Amino acid sequence: MSFRLATLMALLPTCALAIPDDAPFSNPARLNTVRPAAIEANWTSMKMPDGGRTAFASVNYMMAFDDDWGFGPGFYGTAKGNYGGIFTVGFTGQRRWRLSSNTHLAASLYVGAGGGLSSAVTRFGGGLMLRPELSIRTENGGGWYTGVGISQIRFPSGNVKSGVGLAFTVGRAMDFASFSPDDAGMPGRSGRRTGLGFDEIALIGGFEKPRPSSRTRGGTPYAGKVGKAGGELRQYIAEGSWWGVEAAGAAKGGVDGYMEVLGQIGQDWSLFGTPRLRVGGQFAAGLGGGGNVDTGNGWLLRAGPTLRWITPWGPTVRMDAGFTYAPSGAYTAPFVRAVLAMPLDRTPTLIGDDPGGTVRVQQLGTSVMHLTRVRFKDGRQEGVSHLAINMAREFSPHIYGAAMAGSAAAGSAGAYSFGLFGLGLQTDPLWGHTRVGAEWLVGAAGGGGVKVGGGAVTQAEVWAQWRLAERLRLRAGVGQFRTLRGSDQSSPLTHLQLSYAFGTLQR
Repeated sequence: MSFRLATLMALLPTCALAIPDDAPFSNPARLNTVRPAAIEANWTSMKMPDGGRTAFASVNYMMAFDDDWGFGPGFYGTAKGNYGGIFTVGFTGQRRWRLSSNTHLAASLYVGAGGGLSSAVTRFGGGLMLRPELSIRTENGGGWYTGVGISQIRFPSGNVKSGVGLAFTVGRAMDFASFSPDDAGMPGRSGRRTGLGFDEIALIGGFEKPRPSSRTRGGTPYAGKVGKAGGELRQYIAEGSWWGVEAAGAAKGGVDGYMEVLGQIGQDWSLFGTPRLRVGGQFAAGLGGGGNVDTGNGWLLRAGPTLRWITPWGPTVRMDAGFTYAPSGAYTAPFVRAVLAMPLDRTPTLIGDDPGGTVRVQQLGTSVMHLTRVRFKDGRQEGVSHLAINMAREFSPHIYGAAMAGSAAAGSAGAYSFGLFGLGLQTDPLWGHTRVGAEWLVGAAGGGGVKVGGGAVTQAEVWAQWRLAERLRLRAGVGQFRTLRGSDQSSPLTHLQLSYAFGTLQR
C-alpha cells in the first residue's frame, strides 16, 4: 500500500456532507476530505545495557499528508524479558515507495519520549527515543499488509541503544474522513465515521487492592490500595458490542510512575428491558509496569463485569469491576472503577437514514512543554522538557475537551511520564484567525525520580492559537503544573503545540 488515494477508493462507500443552517440535507455545501490512513503494530528485539534481552511492541496510527508521506502518533512498550514498565509515546513520520502492485518500501522515523526501570547500569538520560526503520511490506488483501525490515532503538542522552536488527510489522489500511474545520457549527450528514473513528472518549478513575501474593520488584509485599486515573477511546461495532483502547497511570498508593496501555473488547445487554441501562462484561490485554510494580515482561490481562447507563443527555456513566493479572510477574489485584464517557460519533447508518449532526472541530497534534522548576526525590531542582501527543474536541463553539499523554525528553528525568484530561474555554476567532483560551487538566504522573507524591497532578494554562493553514494550528501557552495533594511539586510551564485540525460530526 502507498498513501495514494486511488488505492483506497474501494473502501469509500459514501461521502459526508456539510450543509448550511438554512438548507435542506439534499443540498450539500461541501464534500469532506478523505485521506488514506493505517494502523501498524511493530515488534523490535534488542539487548539492554545490563545484558538482558527484551523486545519493544508498538502501535502507530498514521494518516496520509500527501501521496507519499504519512504521520501520526505512536506508543512503544517492552513486552519481553523482565523489563515490563518501559514506555514511550511520540510521533512517526513515514515515506512510502510503490515497488509493485502489492509491495511497497517504507522508511520511518519515530521520535518519542519515556523510559523506565532506570539503574546505575541502564540509563535513559533525558528520555528522548529515536527509532529509524527501513522495511519492505507485502499487501495481503482486505487492507492488511505484513513487513520485515531493519531498525534501531536508541535513547541519545542515555546508554540504551540496540544494534541494527530485524523488525516485523503487521498493518491495516483504512481511511480518514473529515469535514473542513471551516464547517464548524454547520449541520452535516455522514454514512461513515469521521475523524479517528471512535464513538466515545472517557475519563476513568478507580482503585485496585493487590492480593497478598503481589510483590514489588524487590520482593516486598504490597500494602494498601493503588489509585489509578486514565482515559479510554471506544468504538461500537454493533449494539452492545465494542472494542477500544485504554491508558492509565498511578494517582495514589505510592507507585507513581506506573503506566498501562491495553486494548479491550466487550459486550453488554439491556437490563430490565431498558436499552439505556446495560450489563455485560469486558476483556482487555496489553502492557503495563513501572512504579516498582512487578509485571514481569509487561503483559497484563484484565476481565470483569460492567454496568453502563446511557443518559438521555448524551454522556454515559459506567461502573467496571474485575481482576488485573500479570501472567509473568507477581501482581494480581481486584479493581473497581467509575467511568464518565462523552459521545464522539456512532455506528454508521445509510446516509438516507442518518439524522445528521453538527460539525465540530477536533485537533490532533504534538506538544513540547518546559517546566522550569521540577523537584526530584533526591532534593535537587532543575528544568525538564516534555514531549507529548494531544487531542482536543469541541463540544460547543466555546467549550472543548482535551487529553494529553507524554514523557520527559530533555533534562535528567528520563522515564517520567504523564497523562492529563480536562476541559477548556476558547473565544471566537479574533484578529483574523487568532483565538485565545484557557484550560484545566488533571491526571496522573510519575517516574524518573520526579517528586509527585501519590501521582495525582493538575495543570492550568492560558494560551493563544494561530491558524497557519486550513487544517494546521500553532498554539503557545503559559501556566502552572503541580501535584493535587500537598506541595511536592509546583512549577511554571511554557507550552508550544502544533496540531492538525479537522471537522467531525457531533450527533
